[in-house]
Amino acid sequence: MRILVLGGGTVGGSIAEVLCQQRHKVTIVEKNPDVAEQLDTELDVNVVVGSASESSVLFQANVGSADLCLALTGNDECNIVAASMAKEMGATRVAARVYAKIFRDLSTFDYQNHFRIDRLLSSEHLTAMEFARQIRDASSITIEYFARGQIEMQDVVIMRPSHATNKKLYELRLPPEVRIGSIGRNGKIFIPTANDTVEVGDRISLLGDQDRLEDVKKMFSIQSFKKQNVIIAGGGETGRHLAQVLSNRRYSVTIMDTNKKRCESLAAVMREVTVVCANALRRNDLEEEGIGGADVFIACTGGDEDNIMACVEAEALGAKKRMAVVTRSDYANVISRLGINEVVSPRSVMTRQVVGLLNAGPIVFRNSSLVGGGIEALEIEVQKDAPVTRGTLKDAILPPKTLLAAILREGFALLPNAKSVLQQGDTVVAFAHAETVVELATAFTSPKN
Repeated sequence: MRILVLGGGTVGGSIAEVLCQQRHKVTIVEKNPDVAEQLDTELDVNVVVGSASESSVLFQANVGSADLCLALTGNDECNIVAASMAKEMGATRVAARVYAKIFRDLSTFDYQNHFRIDRLLSSEHLTAMEFARQIRDASSITIEYFARGQIEMQDVVIMRPSHATNKKLYELRLPPEVRIGSIGRNGKIFIPTANDTVEVGDRISLLGDQDRLEDVKKMFSIQSFKKQNVIIAGGGETGRHLAQVLSNRRYSVTIMDTNKKRCESLAAVMREVTVVCANALRRNDLEEEGIGGADVFIACTGGDEDNIMACVEAEALGAKKRMAVVTRSDYANVISRLGINEVVSPRSVMTRQVVGLLNAGPIVFRNSSLVGGGIEALEIEVQKDAPVTRGTLKDAILPPKTLLAAILREGFALLPNAKSVLQQGDTVVAFAHAETVVELATAFTSPKN
């Protein structure tokens, strides 16, 4: 594929290196002549010196022939403008890196749709979502990755027989606002069909509107989970995102941060989270916040060394599970010796997202490692006059064991049902077995392609 990377800094340079290793044809736009010269020397790429937000520079970089344009400079506004320009100038797909939370906040303005950007990439948000997946269940379907936080997902375990167990799903007559997204049974996870049943011992993922989810849960005898005590060190963007994902579920969340103003700001908007002004590197502060009783401790402050040391102290004080943000790859051999259970690298999660965008046709994003069990997570764009638009989803010819989990339309996420009708320009979040992905994509492809 032809890939245009705007910004050759730490993130852009490392992603460009991975893309080169995968034999893609990469062009980098970098305004710093010294950095540009270094990239030209070290990588097999074409380098254009100039500002990513200038049309003449994008034209020089042959943006119109790009299959994918990645705006990865250190400036949010520059990335949004550059990605939008690249789309208008002919790039097939565009993605922009953002840091500030305002650019992902749909309550004020939908920057992504307005500027016709296919994906906003926030390493902080992606890091938080990876932690959340590990905390909840590493094998669970994580719909929040895709539906921009608008669709609730809850995992429940069926403990005893009820009037809803051992019945085919179509017989349960679930409300249209709720779907059973996956069933975990005997260590395996699968996407159910209308003819599958829910059995005692199953772990099921429920997707849908939060209020209706509670109604559906009453149909089953489910396990009552004890609230887990989660302590997050660091109230920056990663910590804030993580606290938002975990709060209002079966977690009691505390954020520790040394910045008093940040603590006051977090406390004002996150009513379900306990926010304390304390230093996770100080043993006395950790003891005061009851770190010994923590089920999970996550260190996501600004520095690798601080995160590692905070986890070392947390282990010594009795925290059951320790997790940390660690950027430097050369620390990998040290981590396991220090009692840290899980490490997430922002650079790695960003790279995985970019690799997932390297698709042709209607598939926007593809991830084979998120769910497991041979199931792939997909974002598929509905093309003009595609077969799937010719009637309701009940009439659509789709591969078996396919879950259409959400429809993204004009900035809103909708839960599809049998009566839903897909439109050109919709993006569908789907989960399907790897061997059926090509067949599934055909249903979303314009007959002219």
